[in-house]
Amino acid sequence: MKDKKPKNVFREGPISSDFIGNSIYKHQTKTSIGAHNIFLGQVRADEIDGKVVSAIEYTAYEDMANQKFYEIREAAFEKFELTCMHIYHSLGTVKIGEICLFVFVSSPRRKVVFEALEFIVEAIKADVPVFGKEIFEDNSHQWKKNT
Repeated sequence: MKDKKPKNVFREGPISSDFIGNSIYKHQTKTSIGAHNIFLGQVRADEIDGKVVSAIEYTAYEDMANQKFYEIREAAFEKFELTCMHIYHSLGTVKIGEICLFVFVSSPRRKVVFEALEFIVEAIKADVPVFGKEIFEDNSHQWKKNT
């Protein structure tokens, strides 16, 4: 696995429930898996300075971001007994209520998927150069601050 080229994790626009459901469905034939865990990042209608967010427009340094996603993936496989892991992040405009980040981990054991998922999501938020521009209902915008 060490010589693999980083995969492109980006999807244009929101990540659909059909895509998520199909990803889960594909794992039913993998009988060594005993547990899955999923993180879905959803765009919130935050109120900031009296204005309400209606969407976030995501951009990234794609090559650098894909490399960081790959490094996080490799670190997680090294640290945890995982069978599978999938990460997908949106680019472009994602409206409130839509999914912008989908992380899916699988393992033979339940406890592992909880620990691994937290590790992965925190690493993504800290290390991956993905940027979100909050678009407000009045069409004004500002760069999102990660919290």
